Amino acid sequence: MAIECITSSAKLMTQKSDKNENEESSKLVFDASFLKNQLNLPKRFIWPDDEKPCMNVPELDVPLIDFKNFLSGDPFAAMEASKTIGEACEKHGFFLVVNHGIDTKLIEHAHSYMNDFFEVPLSQKQRCQRKTGEHCGYASSFTGRFSSNLPWKETLSFQFSDEKNPSHIVKDYLSNTLGEDFQQFGEVYQEYCEAMSKLSLGIMELLGMSLGVGKECFRDFFEENKSIMRLNYYPPCQKPDLTLGTGPHCDPTSLTILHQDQVGGLQVFVDNEWHSIRPNFNAFVVNIGDTFMALSNGRYKSCLHRAVVNNKTTRKSLAFFLCPKGDKVVSPPSELVNDLTPRIYPDFTWPMLLEFTQKHYRADMRTLEAFTKWIQQKQN
Repeated sequence: MAIECITSSAKLMTQKSDKNENEESSKLVFDASFLKNQLNLPKRFIWPDDEKPCMNVPELDVPLIDFKNFLSGDPFAAMEASKTIGEACEKHGFFLVVNHGIDTKLIEHAHSYMNDFFEVPLSQKQRCQRKTGEHCGYASSFTGRFSSNLPWKETLSFQFSDEKNPSHIVKDYLSNTLGEDFQQFGEVYQEYCEAMSKLSLGIMELLGMSLGVGKECFRDFFEENKSIMRLNYYPPCQKPDLTLGTGPHCDPTSLTILHQDQVGGLQVFVDNEWHSIRPNFNAFVVNIGDTFMALSNGRYKSCLHRAVVNNKTTRKSLAFFLCPKGDKVVSPPSELVNDLTPRIYPDFTWPMLLEFTQKHYRADMRTLEAFTKWIQQKQN
């Protein structure tokens, strides 16, 4: 679910690979219609032995947050929900939201419309090819950016803006980029993003209560958010034990709201072992990202997770990455800073961290730590 989640290496990308390797990798194209039937995987998709997937992992007992009870105004229900969410975020940063009020038909359409894009020929998808250093557009794996540990997936990413003045940024981007035939496609994801933004602000109320800073603190911070929506498409792989759909990473964003289809694949690293999260079409999987970990002054965890693939069925997921408006300074509320819990991370803005993950660093479980050092070096 990361902005770029390719490898767990902690090396800066400024340490360039040799020229020949880069030239060779740029020629590699991830054409799912061809590769999904191949028994011999290109070596760049084969992960190191210590990171290869294990399919039979224990299931994670993820706490359920009943949003209907919270929204009812019942103070006891709100207190219980904030307690449950706080315990989950201190331990591993993952929880499920049920009774969320999002129209089931909208969710179904958001999943089904993915096929309209990902099942067309590669040449058509490449009309909105992501450019180097950018985070929006189509990516067939990340063959143009990295030369090893490539993910077995395709993605389509686009920006969402929750400005007070009505904005149709999602619909306009998709229809302008893909053509008039995709106008309905754009309308579906515009509506879906608006629903996710509304849900995320409600979750921020709960997170504020759980941290003792009040319901409005983080809700106000994320109003008029400039977020990212991503459609993840994991085609079958004939050797799923050799590759990963998404490598181990923590999300650099603030909050991720993920909706899985019924095909399992999401795994979370908790208590020194990998666990699976069972698909639940009636629930959203929510996890804390690095930016909110910084906002909480390290109290809430951005958890390591990955996605595995299988040799039979395509897996699809919808990921909404909540991000603050560009001019918002990420700094924890004063209530979370004292002599016993001093500041851990320097002030920064989301565009600074986004630039770091797009141009200088392969997102992994140490992104925030590396980003902190990068900021400090720039300031010295």
